[in-house]
Amino acid sequence: MNKFSGIDLHSNNSVVVVSDDADRVVYQRRLPNDPVQIRAAQITRHVKVRGPANPFDRAWTSYFARRRAAKHPVSLSGATPWC
Repeated sequence: MNKFSGIDLHSNNSVVVVSDDADRVVYQRRLPNDPVQIRAAQITRHVKVRGPANPFDRAWTSYFARRRAAKHPVSLSGATPWC
């Protein structure tokens, strides 16, 4: 899967966006016009759920419990809760 990035420059801030092949926004953040802060922006990467995983099958209960326990405590504004 390829990722594409873009920066929308304004007079006092920039909007950094990373999207994937399907034009879904993977990362979007408004940052001040400071190259150091723009380069230091941390993109949170999420681990993909295994293809055959089924949250309603009891055989996968421990897998989803481990995923919830390993969830990063990072909170992004506008982000939806993990499900």
